[in-house]
Amino acid sequence: MAKRKGALFPPYHGNENHPRVRKPEAGTTRSTLALIMGFLACVAVVQLLLSGKAWSYSAEGTSLVLALPELPDNFRDWAQYSPWYAVEEYVTPPQGCSVTQVNIIQRHGARYPTSGAAQRLTSALAKLQSVQTYTDPSLRFLKMFKYDLGTDDLVGLGATQSFEAGQAVYQRYAGLVNESSIPFVRASGSTRVVDSASNWTAGFAHANGGLYAPKVSVIIDESLNDTLDDAMCPKAGSNDAQTDAWLSVFAPNITARLNAGAPGANLTDVDTYNIMTLCPFESVAKENTSAFCRLFTDEEFAGFEYMGDLDKYYGTGYGQPLGPVQGVGYINELLARLTGQPVQDHTQTNSTLDSSRATFPLDRTIYADFSHDNEMVAIFAAMGLFKQSAPLDPRQPDPDRTWLTTHIVPFSARMAVERLACVGQEHVRILVNDAVQPLEFCGDGTGLCELGRFVESQAYARSDGEGDFEKCFN
Repeated sequence: MAKRKGALFPPYHGNENHPRVRKPEAGTTRSTLALIMGFLACVAVVQLLLSGKAWSYSAEGTSLVLALPELPDNFRDWAQYSPWYAVEEYVTPPQGCSVTQVNIIQRHGARYPTSGAAQRLTSALAKLQSVQTYTDPSLRFLKMFKYDLGTDDLVGLGATQSFEAGQAVYQRYAGLVNESSIPFVRASGSTRVVDSASNWTAGFAHANGGLYAPKVSVIIDESLNDTLDDAMCPKAGSNDAQTDAWLSVFAPNITARLNAGAPGANLTDVDTYNIMTLCPFESVAKENTSAFCRLFTDEEFAGFEYMGDLDKYYGTGYGQPLGPVQGVGYINELLARLTGQPVQDHTQTNSTLDSSRATFPLDRTIYADFSHDNEMVAIFAAMGLFKQSAPLDPRQPDPDRTWLTTHIVPFSARMAVERLACVGQEHVRILVNDAVQPLEFCGDGTGLCELGRFVESQAYARSDGEGDFEKCFN
């Protein structure tokens, strides 16, 4: 059986006759639907087993867990290219509190390089492979190396982690699910995002034996208003000044070493960075440590990680004047769901979609949205998460910073906003990659915030970005 490119199941593209989301014919029983879903889940498992991935049952025998692939210990230094891991172990709500609603936004799973990144890294690789002789033995594998990665699409690990995320959500929030309250799922229109959403729904259905099978109900065209993509602020500035400054600090010694080991390669510092990206891209695609990882030290990868921190901080985060405003639309949608009130927003929202209960219901207990890392960073910054005491220094990393891209937006990153009923009062709790956020801007720093106070704390979003959105176009 051929190994699929990053899809456990065929991706859903809005077709109601798709086998995984087909509505039952009149008279079809829930048990029949469960058998269908169980069969499809088995097909996916067989595909993975035949592709060499190791599955194992949990102690309760209720879920499938993929064994962690053979990745180096420093995979958590790969910034936005790190595969997902739980930053902290999930903590249940405090005694006396119960979850009544959860809103999830998740980045697509691990992928191949984008087409632009692939061009840059293959250009750098061509330089490194053009030399006659390698004086550094660690480079000699390049004589036989052939680059064979695809572009843009999910890799198998990315598909699997989305599937597992869907399983985990059902297991964690099963009490919120019934026949009339099945998760409402949306995805931004990129193929890798839609495929991630489809795999998430498959994992959710598998975890409950196919009794509750959500579908991807809304796919948002990325050429239109889209709160799950960061493409609506043409006047937003660049992060080039900051990333270039850091590149000139951390890369020259590495470039000199590579050029000494490959006389005639004439690599630049930009080439060096692109060669370093081959370590995460090859590792997540092959699910084994890439030979390129062994070309660099842990200290050098710490510099690589900071490059990612600066990229996101000054791209759509706090360091970009028009970064946070790109997260305002999603926050206003979140507030609408939490309060059960219509969306109030004049930024990125699609008013046609958000004004219809078919495409933006307010009566669900679980919402799952699928997005991109840059958009999630904008949302975090607009909300007030991961705020720094001082802007990130492009020449000197602060070892105590909490802005760590690998903690914030690795592949399959996820934020869960839980609405809690606590002794007659509603609260909000936010987890990013399972780590409870302190919410310094609201509450007492324990991670709980009374719902009304949380709404009030989002004044930037509720004011449509205090005029920043207009600056995106003027």
